[in-house]
Amino acid sequence: MNKVEEVNVAEAKRRLSDLLGRVAYGGETVLITRRGRPMARLVPLGEVGEGQGLAAARGWLDADDPFFAAVDTAIAARAKHRPRIQRGARNRAR
Repeated sequence: MNKVEEVNVAEAKRRLSDLLGRVAYGGETVLITRRGRPMARLVPLGEVGEGQGLAAARGWLDADDPFFAAVDTAIAARAKHRPRIQRGARNRAR
């Protein structure tokens, strides 16, 4: 693995374009910290392999597990949800 540069959040905000270029084209890795604690890591896209996400976790639950029904319910409810700011804007327009 290449050397990891550690950058605090404020510096990362100021230098984001430069950091992204170094990661994307230079293959570097950048660790973004807040008060010395790691918050995020910028890595070249090629280093993020397939199957590293939550979707790769197979075999933990059966296909008919109630968890999946709960997720489907939450997704359906989210599709119907309108944020309060949008509801308020509609009421003011009347």
